Amino acid sequence: MSRVKVEKAKRARPTNGPETFDETVNRLTDGSRCEIMKPPNESKIERVAVEKETPDILREQTKDLRRIFPGVFSEDKIDYEKLQSILGEIVDTRTERFTFAWTGKRNAIQILQMPTRATLVPAKDESVDFGTSSNLFIEGDCLEVMKLLYKAYFGKVKMIYIDPPYNTGNDFVYPDNYADPLDTYLRISGQRDFEGNLLTSNPETSGRYHSAWLSMMYPRLFLARQLLRENGVIFVSIDDKEAHNLRLLMNEIFGEENFVDTIIWKKRYGGGAKEKYLVSIHEYVLFYAKNKDVLEEIFVPGDSESKEKYYRSKDEKFPIRGPYRTHPLEATRSVGVRKNLVYPIPGPDGREVWPKRQWWWERPRTMQALKNNELEFVKGKDGKLTVHTKQYWLDEQGRIRQSKPFSIIDSVYTQHGTSEIEEIFGDSRIFPFPKPTGLLKFLLQIAGVKGDDIVLDPFAGSCTTAQAVVGMNGEDGGNRRFIMIQLPEPLEPDSRAAKPELRTVADVGKERIRRVMARLKKEKKGQLAIAERAEDLGFRVFKLGLSNYKPWKGVDDKTPEAYAAEMEAHVDSLVNGWKKENVIYEVAIKEGLGLTSKIELEKRYKDNEIWRVEDLEKGQSLLICLDNNMKTSTIRSLELAKDDLFVCRDIALDDTGAANLALQCNLKTI
Repeated sequence: MSRVKVEKAKRARPTNGPETFDETVNRLTDGSRCEIMKPPNESKIERVAVEKETPDILREQTKDLRRIFPGVFSEDKIDYEKLQSILGEIVDTRTERFTFAWTGKRNAIQILQMPTRATLVPAKDESVDFGTSSNLFIEGDCLEVMKLLYKAYFGKVKMIYIDPPYNTGNDFVYPDNYADPLDTYLRISGQRDFEGNLLTSNPETSGRYHSAWLSMMYPRLFLARQLLRENGVIFVSIDDKEAHNLRLLMNEIFGEENFVDTIIWKKRYGGGAKEKYLVSIHEYVLFYAKNKDVLEEIFVPGDSESKEKYYRSKDEKFPIRGPYRTHPLEATRSVGVRKNLVYPIPGPDGREVWPKRQWWWERPRTMQALKNNELEFVKGKDGKLTVHTKQYWLDEQGRIRQSKPFSIIDSVYTQHGTSEIEEIFGDSRIFPFPKPTGLLKFLLQIAGVKGDDIVLDPFAGSCTTAQAVVGMNGEDGGNRRFIMIQLPEPLEPDSRAAKPELRTVADVGKERIRRVMARLKKEKKGQLAIAERAEDLGFRVFKLGLSNYKPWKGVDDKTPEAYAAEMEAHVDSLVNGWKKENVIYEVAIKEGLGLTSKIELEKRYKDNEIWRVEDLEKGQSLLICLDNNMKTSTIRSLELAKDDLFVCRDIALDDTGAANLALQCNLKTI
């Protein structure tokens, strides 16, 4: 029930004459506004409820369409004929045209549009530096979690990495419940009584082998795109089972014009004795931009392997520029003929060296390089000289030379990821075949993640991405932040045997982050004064759970007495046993404030407990009071501006208090 005003039944009355009890209930629960009985001569009072659900994605997109084409709306509906007329030839009306569809696609779209009833509950005892860290680990189904993150983190994420289930037939897919997408998750995570598993195998004999996987991926990829910045990028790992379908799916969601490249990852360097046909040693990483037009040119620092392999020569600049390699100055035949690139270069023996066709550089640049001893003359077997340019490992400021990355990664392997798990936990069985941090660091580099950029991993697994982010911060002094989302998927028996205290994949991810950060803190101890900065080596843990707001369930016995009883139960819309901190976080995230918002008790108020929630990055804040009764003295001393958001419980206000607060500020009630 989005924007529901929960009013006391005794104070509610019809605004336009008599109405039935059913009409009263519908009006009170469909988000429409309702007047409250008030003393004579008192101004009209309207109580607006806090957001109790996540935004409707379809409604948000419709707003964008209305802004671009306002004329295509008639009586709040889209007039398709008007829209088609405006778009003209852009619309493909042919009966036979290219489309990408699968069984269940309509349901996948419906589940995307369905607001979630969930919330995110802080778990401070599982966190590190909860009160100060900007890193997040969220335990839950990434579909529901990203819906909750939508309002606060829309357009905030620089890079998303997704390593989803590969749909090999033996791994797992998420059987989303289209009637109630939260229900299955709550049952498996122990928040409801249920016998069963959230994840199920997807055998090829199921008849909808590819369809089930695509239906799982569609809403998650769609939400991921909403969270990306305009210059943000996404990488999705996949193998041959679904690579072709994933490419079509991402073309539909991101637009094929935003496809950047397919990265080939050579994931292992040996094996293959048991293979029947070819030795398969690669996977893919699909690389898309949210908006390729604003994507910056990609460069990455050279690596030590390249340095040792190619940069072997030295000259007098070695102390400053390091070793160098050479490239022929002679242009290839693929370059168009330009007469100004044909000229002689004086050689070391006084002879002039002419190109066979033409040089790469114009004469002034070449002469300057010759003066700076940045050309090298090589004598061939025929005694003729050829000219080569020197390319140094370091630039003039001592920085490592940037280079264009290749679309093939052949220097980091799955074995490296296994070794990292072995090093951290002492047993590689904890999490088999994890992605290595070297792979993620490469992706972070080509994504241009720097400063305090946010990196999101919705299928976090053992949290290789988090370790890569923290590791890069340690190397270059950045403050990159991560958001890891992982389902509490039960571990395999071998993994449980290795570490019995770790029950789920989410447990492995959290423990890995804790151990990596503890190790880095130990290494950094005593170095902070030298570095002159405080590195963020903590993370906040949140868990997906049921909302603190009572859901309107309706009544089976449609009588005035039954309606009255149900409405009386909603006089206070908070569930029994609610906790103050959990409610504050739910209000904050659903009103659009981030999970790293600062929450402080306002000590100047003596008669009520009032908390300030402030998202410093967005420059937004709210005040919230969860007391049963708002004192008149507190209302008078609030000193709020008209745009300030104040949230309190509906039962805490009488009509006079509500009127006074509504005149002061933007009042919302729970």
